[in-house]
Amino acid sequence: MSHSERISVAVGADDVATVTLSGVPPVVDGVFCEELGLLLERLAADSRVRGLLLQSADPWVFAEGMALAPLATSALAAGQVYAESQVISATLRRLETCGKPVACAIDGRALSEGFELALACHFRVMTRRPEAVLGMPNIRFGVTPAGGATQRLPRLAGIPTALKILLDGELLPADRAAQMGIIDRVTDTDASAAAREWLLNCPTVQSRWDTKGFRVPGGAGCLASHAVESFQAGTSRQARATCRNDPGPLALLASVFEGTQLPMNAALRIESKYRARVLSQPIAANRIRTGLIYRQEADSLESRLSGPPSARVARLGLLGAGLMGTGIARVAAAKSIDVVLLDATIEAAEKAQASVEANCRVQATTDFADLADCDLVIEAVFEQRAIKEDVICRAAEVVSLKAVVATNTSTLSVGSLAAAAVDPHRFIGLHFFSPVERMPLVEVIVGAATAPATLARALAFVTQLGKTPIVVRDSPGFFTSRLFGTYVDEGMAMLAEGVAPALIENGARLAGMAIGPLAVCDEVSIQLQLTVHRQAVADGVDARFQRLTAIDVVRKMVEELGRPGRRGGGGFYDYPVGARKRLWKGLREHFPPRRMQPSVDEVKRRLLHIQALESVRCLEERVIRRPQDGDLAAVLGIGFPAWTGGPFSWINMLGTDRFYAECAGLAKTAGSRFQPHADLASIAQLSWPCGEG
Repeated sequence: MSHSERISVAVGADDVATVTLSGVPPVVDGVFCEELGLLLERLAADSRVRGLLLQSADPWVFAEGMALAPLATSALAAGQVYAESQVISATLRRLETCGKPVACAIDGRALSEGFELALACHFRVMTRRPEAVLGMPNIRFGVTPAGGATQRLPRLAGIPTALKILLDGELLPADRAAQMGIIDRVTDTDASAAAREWLLNCPTVQSRWDTKGFRVPGGAGCLASHAVESFQAGTSRQARATCRNDPGPLALLASVFEGTQLPMNAALRIESKYRARVLSQPIAANRIRTGLIYRQEADSLESRLSGPPSARVARLGLLGAGLMGTGIARVAAAKSIDVVLLDATIEAAEKAQASVEANCRVQATTDFADLADCDLVIEAVFEQRAIKEDVICRAAEVVSLKAVVATNTSTLSVGSLAAAAVDPHRFIGLHFFSPVERMPLVEVIVGAATAPATLARALAFVTQLGKTPIVVRDSPGFFTSRLFGTYVDEGMAMLAEGVAPALIENGARLAGMAIGPLAVCDEVSIQLQLTVHRQAVADGVDARFQRLTAIDVVRKMVEELGRPGRRGGGGFYDYPVGARKRLWKGLREHFPPRRMQPSVDEVKRRLLHIQALESVRCLEERVIRRPQDGDLAAVLGIGFPAWTGGPFSWINMLGTDRFYAECAGLAKTAGSRFQPHADLASIAQLSWPCGEG
């Protein structure tokens, strides 16, 4: 028996070498491959060894892939990435060509390079249990495979099936993987025993693609109709989904297309070439940094203030059974939290209750006294101060002295609403995003009187729901609403200038925004933009927070043209029954397009730059504490393009000098709102690398 830090091996009486992967969890990376390579040479030369059985010492994990964090913190040279990928590819290729039969027993998850290790074995046995899944999830961060998945999966399952696994990043349970031809045997008992049995029964010592006459199932290349259809459809779908801003999916498609027409050794070089091309660009680094590192940090509550451990919420009160209140109720009930759902009428409350799948956990009521034993109460009524203050006051009068009261406001000052509560120290903002079931972010707004213990309890509740919290300071519009406001206002401002509405909407989509500014304004309602403006004026909020950039367009649409948005029958778009929405033809009459239209690039820059500038201002004003908070909130909360990593990463990707110059140019042509501050560079640099701010 021999042993190293990563791998141990024991040759049994049956002459099978049992190779056990160590680590918590076992990880397939460069160090692992160096150790495995040395071991393979020794075992291949040992005539006594009749086969290799790979298993894991970890009951939950067969093997995982390399850590992604290093890919996000340094600029990677293409040659370096290629060489590192080839080390892994060469080791796994040596495993499948070592002259011995190789089987693996998969009892837990096998992900990324860990999955690729399993694919390089000649026979794969998997235990039928929830913890045992296979997959290549790293494409979700724009990272393509390093160890042969783009070549072995198509040769096992055919190109259409392989592309679905690779592009979707889905995780496969045992039976589904077996149906696809990726797993050779599924067992309810002992995967190692089943793999050993195969090794003892004169198995092959070659992978099927190394045998003479092998063809990719269903064919490969331009002459295979299924393959061509998959590549055409896949390229079209990915180009539409990413607007070609993210090179990862298209590089993955190219790797499969080219590699499946070549012998395996050449195919693996193709895979490494495309991985190097992708990772030497900043896109994957942006996505990893924000979508993985920043999000994991937020989910771990590293930003929680020190204090006593926070108890879980067992009973939640919701004031308002509209879309937001009902959405929060669904998420809470799914997490086994009892919900008291209160509305002005029992009919409305009961209708919302019926729409919650776990409605046995939801109590519909109109009686504020039913909130008495709630641990947390969230107000989710109309965005009107008088209504909010009324229900907050009535709830605060009946809840216990230990309960926290929160508002779901997206624009009103948390500090001012706290005055309606009995104890402002136990009052906080919890800004959810619609639809609540799908949107992962919750903006946690700390008022001037909010106690540290209240913040801690609010953060614990957000993570209890499985959401990601971002802490912001109470300020007009907070953070996400300020960014959202600049985005939709800039779209409407361009409309007023005579920019064609289709160009505005398409420019936004090509920049990577989830939805165009005119379309999203329709969805949340143009009327709401007018309501927010009026409330800001009534509250005496500083003029720069009154959303003046496009208020004339808002007034015209609502007051003059009677088009308040989708729920009001139409806005910038028409919504014909049974057909797709389309831009309202009347826009041409009321906002005539000018003869000379701007370029798509200018439209994209205006929409992204104005949000980035507002993010810098929020950091400067300490609305957010750190640039990474802004990046995460922008991407998860309002759909800022994920490929950029967020507004601060966008500034750093362009370079602060270039960003400053472009904003200064836009200030001359589009308006003074684009004028950057003189200290923009010093503020923006906090976002690279990650700083505490």
